[in-house]
Amino acid sequence: QVRLRESGGGLVQAGGSLRLSCAASGRTFAGYSMVWFRQAPGQERELVAAIRWGSGTTYYADFVKGRSTISRDSAKNTVSLQMNRLVPGDTAVYYCAARIGSYTYTPYEYEYWGQGTQVTVSS
Repeated sequence: QVRLRESGGGLVQAGGSLRLSCAASGRTFAGYSMVWFRQAPGQERELVAAIRWGSGTTYYADFVKGRSTISRDSAKNTVSLQMNRLVPGDTAVYYCAARIGSYTYTPYEYEYWGQGTQVTVSS
């Protein structure tokens, strides 16, 4: 059974940092893209960052580019998202997801999802 389990969310003041982790299990993720989406109340789920498991190629949405880093640890089967200089607009539930092949912006095209972790940034 494939599982993605997020951790690392919480409450942080604006300007602070958080590191989200996604523990992946149940299959090998070679050939997969591992991504982070986020969803704020009343908003659509949006792609934050992505990484190809094999090559390590990354993608960042403009709203996190330059202040976030996505990485994967193949030995531990984890994907992490380091977020710095957080702003209240980053408040959302953050989800880890996976799909075979390249990343897409469309949530329904992802095969596997975690349960989400709440990130709240206070001003």
